[in-house]
Amino acid sequence: MDITKVRLTVWVAVCAVVSLQPVPVLSSVNGGHNCAACTIIVSIAEQLSEIHNETITDGFARLCSFLPDDYVGPCEVFLDLVTPVIEELIFRDLFTPDVACHTVGLCYTEAGQPECALYPKRKGSISHTIKKVFPDPMVWKIHKQKVRSNLKSDICTLLPGLKQFCEMIEKKLTDHLPVMDEDSDRFSSIETLRGSHFRGRDCDDFQKNFYPGRRPIDGDKLEDSNCNGIYGTDKKTGKTYEELFCSDTKNYGVVILGDSAAAHFHLPREWFSAVEISWKSFEPALMIIADEIDWPHLSAVTGQPIAMINRPWWTDSVYLKLNELNRCNHRDYQNIGVNGADSGSMNDTIQYSMSRSPKNDYPLLVFYSLIGNDVCNGHANTTHDMTLPADMKKRFESTLKYLDTQLPAGSFVIATGLADGRFLYNTLKDKIHPLGDWRKDITYPMVYDFLDCIKSSPCAGWMSHDESIRNFTSERAANLSLAVKEVTETFKATNFKVHYVDYDIEEFSRRWVKRGGKPEDLIEPVDGFHPSQIGNVITGEYLWEYANKFFPGVFSKNPHNADIKKMFGDQGGY
Repeated sequence: MDITKVRLTVWVAVCAVVSLQPVPVLSSVNGGHNCAACTIIVSIAEQLSEIHNETITDGFARLCSFLPDDYVGPCEVFLDLVTPVIEELIFRDLFTPDVACHTVGLCYTEAGQPECALYPKRKGSISHTIKKVFPDPMVWKIHKQKVRSNLKSDICTLLPGLKQFCEMIEKKLTDHLPVMDEDSDRFSSIETLRGSHFRGRDCDDFQKNFYPGRRPIDGDKLEDSNCNGIYGTDKKTGKTYEELFCSDTKNYGVVILGDSAAAHFHLPREWFSAVEISWKSFEPALMIIADEIDWPHLSAVTGQPIAMINRPWWTDSVYLKLNELNRCNHRDYQNIGVNGADSGSMNDTIQYSMSRSPKNDYPLLVFYSLIGNDVCNGHANTTHDMTLPADMKKRFESTLKYLDTQLPAGSFVIATGLADGRFLYNTLKDKIHPLGDWRKDITYPMVYDFLDCIKSSPCAGWMSHDESIRNFTSERAANLSLAVKEVTETFKATNFKVHYVDYDIEEFSRRWVKRGGKPEDLIEPVDGFHPSQIGNVITGEYLWEYANKFFPGVFSKNPHNADIKKMFGDQGGY
């Protein structure tokens, strides 16, 4: 058996065990993430029971049967604990997912906080409804304690993806390097766990000086030291193929330093739609979880031509454009995108996980793109915790200073501004969320308000029903974008040129609508916040266009591409 696959399996198992531990919640209220997860699970199970004309118990059993084996047991434990209460609520005509989750104690109302609900309330307050089922408060208290003690874990672990959804903003990783990296060169021979989905695949994980993006060792006449699949010697000329095919071209790698949008955070809508959910939709679950619910291999900057499970994906990216022009650039990409990243965490930790040797490696095209988290949080006073322009300037300038010590001479940096996230609410305010696919009863504003009520929103500013808060958030984002732009205009680097470009969602929308699409196609359907797959494609085209505008003639076509393809095929793939 392949030892790499064995190790990967072990690591995934370890991650699954770790995920069973409670998640520290920094700012949530009223049950927070546990409440949201419970509401989602109960909602899907109840809808399944109606769709298939069966009991709620059968609906839960059906949902559990869809899951990967590791998740079936915890799901069935949850089923056994909550279905008696749910059946009682249904019998009394008191059921909603909110009432059910409050009754079992996973949602609650803290002192001084409003009562939170995703669904419209029925027959009075939720607390009044609970008293009908549990007239004796002591009996209800004992019941809640039983539920919590029997679960023994965070409710967010019961469905693949829910834990990551719960942690979308609070999650702060301390290490953004590949988990499996035998030679510690920051590149991996496996796909997930920050492997080749995030960085070009290591062609020899036992030699530290073999990795993507380096200049070839001794022309790669015997081995492929830079992992681009080109090596050996031409018998007629005596020259190495690296010398013949790559020495007279401009070779560049591409890196993005960014947030979850840069990494392409994506939760499959089928997991949250009772109409679409099935066992097949969960086939890629372990891969998705091992990639932190990010899809960098399909993203705007580092997307690759990879066949995905379940469906064809339309993928285009800056990396693909570079590789199409020059096949010597094969595998030279790094996605340093981290969920929840802002200018502070980028400057403090994230930027240091990028790998480049100024002396031994080819130049880079680097994108610095933090489009929202400096103004986005789920806190009660969301405006208080937004980054100030002066801090944005200081942090970005510090990052540029660091890059100037790491990038090879002749590199380029493009910094984007922040998004104008008012596009989200304005586009989705009358649209149905996947949770409401069956009855057409759950809209995006309902989801936004629910998450805001439990203080678990990824962006309380832009996802608020209050237009004045949305406007303030965009005003601050514009000021932060201006701060980034001003730094690009004054910073003097030794090893790279730097430019600024707006992150223009309205322009992305215009381009997509011209092709016959709809504005909402650009937004992730589950979280209603991140750029979708289509959004990533349009973003990639836009960034590539500006890269060529800023640096004309730099990214030129390699006349030897056909020879490379003829001799080396797919160059080892990805």
